[in-house]
Amino acid sequence: MLDNFKRFEILNQATPIQYLSRLSELLQGPQIYVKRDDLNILGGGGNKLRKLEFFLGEAILQEADTIITTGATQSNHARLTAASSKKAGLACELVLSHTVPKDDEDYLTNGNILLDQLFGATLHKLDKTINQAEFVQDLYSKLKQQGKKPYIIPTGGSNALGCLGYVRCVEEIVEYSQKNQFKFDYITVANGSSGTHAGLIAGVMALNYPSTVIGYTVVRSCQETLAITLDIASKGLELFAPTLSINAEAIILDDNYLGVGYGIPTKAMQEAVELMAQTEGLLLDPVYTGKAFAGVLADIRSGKFKSTDKVLFIMTGGSVGLHAYKSNMLEHHV
Repeated sequence: MLDNFKRFEILNQATPIQYLSRLSELLQGPQIYVKRDDLNILGGGGNKLRKLEFFLGEAILQEADTIITTGATQSNHARLTAASSKKAGLACELVLSHTVPKDDEDYLTNGNILLDQLFGATLHKLDKTINQAEFVQDLYSKLKQQGKKPYIIPTGGSNALGCLGYVRCVEEIVEYSQKNQFKFDYITVANGSSGTHAGLIAGVMALNYPSTVIGYTVVRSCQETLAITLDIASKGLELFAPTLSINAEAIILDDNYLGVGYGIPTKAMQEAVELMAQTEGLLLDPVYTGKAFAGVLADIRSGKFKSTDKVLFIMTGGSVGLHAYKSNMLEHHV
């Protein structure tokens, strides 16, 4: 479906799907699987690589030489944009806003920030008083005046073009289902900037895959997230399947595990991260997958999923961020 779109190939094979046998047995609920989009294929791994294939493909077509993108201080998207840009031979400018109320040394200097610098990106650190969008436009103009050819990637890589990366992900899920002769009853994922969730919905619809997609919000309330997700999914379908349309009822969201805000730890997140680590040896992150999987665990314990259900959780990466949240993750072990 997506052959008409230029792609800078980063992921040259499908990410694996694994059955979590110990965790499934412990919880005595549905069969739990994970899709390992967290694997360290490039730059520490993560879901943004799927989106960046399409953005970098378009940037190269436009003969860009510099990539600009935005995020929070500990943005996984920024880190992977820096790594992928270098792989493509392009300069990278990261505009990072300090939006999470954390000022400890680990948060400000470790995790993604450390890797951003290691990948040679130019960092622009903004406080809350500076409008990020205006700063990006000024930076774009300055680079143009210097004779450079900048290309802007939106926050999180979340727009119609970026969501195509998760349409490709659904293609991989369908292939896995056909090979193993079963379908996933539910596909579960963190919804941050909404592009990953939107791509999964568009892919499930376009491929007529009979699975319910649930997004656990980690940035905004359900009400705010719904409009954004619907808009991206609709515009994504317009790009590759214009005869299809999507309505709000197709977008299932849960904001019960967001806590008080984006990037702010919760006890449910801490428990989810520890449980995954200590049963399956896998690493969730404190901002996205930790909160989303806390939602999955609560839904399992409440009986929302039947024992015969197969539930797929998209591990979108971000475990690099654990180093930035050291004090939070270890506070009850000291």
